[in-house]
Amino acid sequence: MTLTDRRTSASWPVEISAYEMSATPVTRAYFHRILNLPPPPADEGRLPVTEISWWEVAEFCNTLSRHEDLTPAYRLDPADEHVEWNRSADGYRLPTEAEWEYACRAGTSGPRYGPLAVSAWYRANSGERLHAVGGKEPNAWGFYDTLGNVWEWCWDLYDPEVYGTYRVLRGGGWFDEHWSCRASVRRRSHPTLRIDDVGFRIARHLA
Repeated sequence: MTLTDRRTSASWPVEISAYEMSATPVTRAYFHRILNLPPPPADEGRLPVTEISWWEVAEFCNTLSRHEDLTPAYRLDPADEHVEWNRSADGYRLPTEAEWEYACRAGTSGPRYGPLAVSAWYRANSGERLHAVGGKEPNAWGFYDTLGNVWEWCWDLYDPEVYGTYRVLRGGGWFDEHWSCRASVRRRSHPTLRIDDVGFRIARHLA
């Protein structure tokens, strides 16, 4: 597939190997259970995890992999801002932005896989707050909330020559206008930041 960036007008081809990705962003209830944390309040369990840094997400992926006796995908050294991805590992990881966009589009070619009002929580209908996952219609491949609700961390560096270690965010969030909730929109953030409209979903390589 081909990725594009409106800021630079650049486009580049990307090959995608077989993978699987979670149908929704990771919820607070699931996150707390895997990390052996006290459960969140009952009315918050289905909310996406937010205010979590890219590094914390990568650590969660490794923890989940060990929990299921899988090989962790990442070797992490946050102090030196260094990470290695073992691409042959069968453990959990963040999707690449190409994988994320491919899943979001679900075979469509337009900016969205369906009408935004029925597929996404965004500024016009969110009440400017976070919502439980799965509350809007999924795309044709069964993925919920790829547009709206929370931006999602991806594996990729945004533009290392200009922004250094900043990582890619995809999907748009509950506070965004409609033009930010499109399959191709790219946003960036420093991997140490925790933001109230940023979450994540997990992926795995398939042999």
